[in-house]
Formats: sequence, C-alpha cells, structure tokens
Amino acid sequence: MNGVLLSILALPALAALALWALPATAADRIAALYGSVISGLVLVGSVVLWIDYLRPRGPVTLGLDVLGDDRGDLPGRLYGWAETDLTWIPALNVRFHLAVDSISLPLIMLTALLVFLCCLYSLRITPRIGRTRSLIALLLVIETGVIGTFAAADLILFFLFFEVVLIPMWLVIDIWGDHHDPAGRRRAATTFVLMTVLGSAVMLVGFLLLYRTSGTFDLELLGQIPVTESHGTALAAAILIALGLAVKMPLWPLHIWLPDAHAKAPTVGSVLLAGVLLKLGSYGLVRILLPVLPDATATIAPYLAGFSTMAIVAGSLACLAQTDVKRLIAYSSVGHMGFIGLGIATMSPEGVAGALFANIAHGVITGLLFFLAGAIKDRHDTSDLRAIGRALYARLPRISGLLTFACLASLGLPGLAGFWGEMLALMGAYRPADGLPRTTYLVLMVIAGLGTVLTAAYFLRLIRNLCQGDPAEHPATAFAVDLSRIELVTWAPLVVLTVVLGLCPWLLLDHWTFL
Repeated sequence: MNGVLLSILALPALAALALWALPATAADRIAALYGSVISGLVLVGSVVLWIDYLRPRGPVTLGLDVLGDDRGDLPGRLYGWAETDLTWIPALNVRFHLAVDSISLPLIMLTALLVFLCCLYSLRITPRIGRTRSLIALLLVIETGVIGTFAAADLILFFLFFEVVLIPMWLVIDIWGDHHDPAGRRRAATTFVLMTVLGSAVMLVGFLLLYRTSGTFDLELLGQIPVTESHGTALAAAILIALGLAVKMPLWPLHIWLPDAHAKAPTVGSVLLAGVLLKLGSYGLVRILLPVLPDATATIAPYLAGFSTMAIVAGSLACLAQTDVKRLIAYSSVGHMGFIGLGIATMSPEGVAGALFANIAHGVITGLLFFLAGAIKDRHDTSDLRAIGRALYARLPRISGLLTFACLASLGLPGLAGFWGEMLALMGAYRPADGLPRTTYLVLMVIAGLGTVLTAAYFLRLIRNLCQGDPAEHPATAFAVDLSRIELVTWAPLVVLTVVLGLCPWLLLDHWTFL
C-alpha cells in the first residue's frame, strides 16, 4: 500500500505541472475536467488505503494508535502503515519518511473529497476572470501539500509539506478573490501568507529544539520514547510548536487573518481553506505535541484550553455582529476550531476523540456552508446580508433549504455530524487527563457550553434574517435556476456525509477509542 500512498501524493503535483505545460487556451477548456479526473483518482486511492487499513490483521487491533491501549501508549502516537522510509539528508538525520494511520487517513480522504468536489464544481462555475488552468493547477498543488503534511512521519518533511500549501492559497485568494474589492483581497491574501509564514517559522524553531533534545526528527521514534528530560527545553519547544500550529488552526487571538481571507477568497478557496487547511494545525497538535512532549504539553494544556474557550466565545459573539454571510461562516469556524482545541487540551480519550471527529465534521459541514454562500453570492453579486435582503425561501427555495440544513448541522443538532465532536470535547473537559486542574476545566466546560447556545443563536438568526420574511416586502428576483445540476452533484456527498456521520459516528469513533 505504500505505492498507493506515494501515488496519491505525487499524482496531483505531476498533473499540475503537466497542466501548466499545455498551451493556455487549450488548457483552460479542459482544466476543470482534467482536475476532476486527477482528483477523482486521488479520492479512489485514499478510499482504497482506508479499506485496506481496516482489513483484519490477526491479533493486531486497529485504532489503538490514537488513544493508547493497556500498555500506556500516548494519544496521537504514530503506528506507521503503508510506510516509505528512505535516507534523504544523512548529515541532518532527515529522512523521507511517509506513513499513515487512523488519525491521518480520514483527513486524507476528506482532503481528496473536497478537492475533487471543487474541481467538479469548476466544470460549470468558474471565477469571472477565467484562467481556469492556473486555478485548477494550484488546487492540485494544495492537495499535494495537505496530503503530504498528513502523511509525513518526519518533522522536517512535515514542515516542508506544510509550507507547500501557503503560496498556492495566497495566489488563489489574490488572483481569483472578490473582484469588487481588489485592494481588500490583496490585503487579505498578504495577511494570510505573512501570518502563516511567521507561525511556520516559530514552529520550525520548536522542531529544532526538539531535535536538540532527542537527536531525531522521526515521529515514529519520538512517539516510542517521548521527550521527558530537559524539561525547560522541552517546554520551550512545546510552546513554540503550539504557537505555530495555533496560527494555522487558528485560535484566538491569532485568528485575525481568517475572516478577511474567507470573505475575499473565491468559493473553492474558502471551501479548501476551511475544510482542510485549518486541520493542519489541529492535526499537528495531536500528532506532535501529545505523544512526543506529553509532560510539557500537560504544563501548557490549561492555557491552550483557555485560549480555545476564548475562541469559542469570541467567534460566536463576532458572528452575532456580522452582516456578511461569508465572514459569519468564517467566524463560526473560529468557534468550532475552539472546540477542537479544547478537546485536544483535555488530553483525555473522550476529548481527543471528540477533536478528531470534529475535524472531519467541520470540514464536511463548513465546506457545504461555503459552497452555499458562494452560490448565494454568485446570484446576488454580493455576500452582504443587507443587500441580499430577506425571504430567500421565496427566491431560492432549494438553496435556502440546504442552507438551513447546513446551519442546523453546524450548530450541533443531534443526529447530524456536528453534534458528536463538540459533545465529546465537553465530556473531555468534564474528565480531563490525570494531573490537569479539574476545576479549571469544569469552568471552561461551562463557558464552552454557553458558546454552544451562542452558536445556535447566530445560526438561527442567520436563517431568520436571510431566508424568512414576507415575500411581498422583498419581491422575488428572477433567477434562471434555483439549484443547478452541477451544484446538486457537488453538494450531495457533503449532505450525505453530514447525515451518515451524525447517525453512525461509530464509523470513525470505533477506530479511535474503546469507549
């Protein structure tokens, strides 16, 4: 299976190079179809990996690699599968080491699915300035960077793939972003790349400190012998790594780049930014901090939990004040990523499982929300709620119905995917890992619980202000089509997954924990 993993990593990068090599005029005509085929093959490959991973293997029980077993294994420890481990830079002890497990494989499948849907969406709906060839090629490069980050089992390799994503997303926002506000989209793109590069630099310093203490960059080895000696150096490394990853998540108060980036990005850019790029930060916290620096992480965990709870409350309050539907969804992502951060900071089986589940659920639901917001913006040429008006049910009944469904899923309605992750994160805060201050976590759990009420308030307010109202006061605008065929085909998998994961959470949870 290591050949399959290498294939889904290399295929989109090589395909992007081949697409750029074609003449621009001819490539623009076939770019979306070409991207759909390539990303579809990557999706098939990721599903094959997952199916083979779940195949019974005698006495080995899959899933213990996440939250440990009775031998005392640590959360997030990597048990490599489908491995490729080659010498790369011997002088620095850096290896080309790829491996996946039950933490990374669902995220790889989510990435492959969302990139495929974005390419499929672009078959009929493209940015006004065109240049489809370059847009699709950049999406494929982003796919390579994200999958590589989730599959990297060496810290330097993790950093390099982490960086591969930044410039393509910067270009996507800067070139294909909001055509009404060129200066605003350029500012949003620049803020995004500067903040994330700064976070990456801080994270790299943490990796170097970790290497100084342990003598290796290999995550598999680091997970087997966690760094416990030289607590001062380990603590400094944990703080730096946590800061760098918190910028990418992003957690309060490092979230300032996110709302503008989402508001100015094209639809496919917003979908990938929320659906997969934010997951690089939360994945890194689980994969690196918890198993490699457990003692240092326990020291900073209450602070991480506090900032995560602040993200929940601040993001929710900001949503109540928004008049732009894309900015509202962006701030809602800050709140949802706060729940993920809180779950990780509990260092408990329930909390970490909730964070991992919420990672997937947020990618599915928020991806759907940004697709819907993009459709509404395309039809009204604005995402300003005041300009769009009310009574959207009368003008776009099918899109309004889907928007209501996605909002209910995002606010955590039981039976839909958004419920389980947040519930388990709160349960983890009620019972944090041994050694963490339980009273502090109980207070944070109550505050985060109030955040769920605020989440329901701003989503229900959005539905009332946008979708409902008297059609006579807001005359129906004549739209050529309510829900187009390509939109239905693109969004249907996300709707189905939202329901399936809500009704059958064991499809993921059984491979992460023995609850």
